[in-house]
Amino acid sequence: MKKGAARVKAILYIGHGTRSKKGAEEAQSFLHRVMDRISVEIQEISFLELTEPSIEEGFLRCVNRGATEISVVPLFLLAAGHIKEDIPQALDHLCIRYPNIQVNIRDPFGVQGKILDGIAELVRYSVDEISPQDAVLVVGRGSSDKSIHSAFAEITKGIRERLGIKYVSVCYLAATEPRLQEGLETVSKQTVGKIIVIPYLLFSGLLLREIDQRVKMRQNMGQQIIHTGSLSKHRVIEDIIIERASRR
Repeated sequence: MKKGAARVKAILYIGHGTRSKKGAEEAQSFLHRVMDRISVEIQEISFLELTEPSIEEGFLRCVNRGATEISVVPLFLLAAGHIKEDIPQALDHLCIRYPNIQVNIRDPFGVQGKILDGIAELVRYSVDEISPQDAVLVVGRGSSDKSIHSAFAEITKGIRERLGIKYVSVCYLAATEPRLQEGLETVSKQTVGKIIVIPYLLFSGLLLREIDQRVKMRQNMGQQIIHTGSLSKHRVIEDIIIERASRR
């Protein structure tokens, strides 16, 4: 690029990816809504694993469309192994291959008051009436990264404060304890009210299906239990992505 020439900006979104066709379509639909709200001509979607196009394919599409500066926007709620290792590794060889392309990697969402406010709204929308006797179970994806536990401690504290529910606990779907079944058993023993399950997941997929199946099983047994569905149902997630993608 000639010195002083204006840079051509692009945005590359990176989702996790899923084996679920419904989950992949939901992620694509969500991202197209986001893209429609951003005035950047070059925007491409990619996924870390399991879903096409790959990160490399998305990156090359940006380059082939004339991009000289790419803002990478990861669609990850928390900073664990994928953010700290997998995505940088996937981009490293592309940065070496295209040294004249300026690449800016945005942070994951992290624990934000906006997200916790949105979760509280989702719960109020999903439940007719909330009682202090009710209980909340937050279900995370899970990671071997120890920082996940401190992040979810902040999340449960924030939800407790916003909903006025004393018993808010967390469990995980993989990689760390307690797992979903244990979390459900524990919360069932601790509360005499309703159980509100909050999947801390952006989109539908096999993980959300597992939560849905276990909740329905308990509903069929007569237990008062519901789950809110994925977090991307709330517009606040769109707003946060747009804020990150538009940042200079």
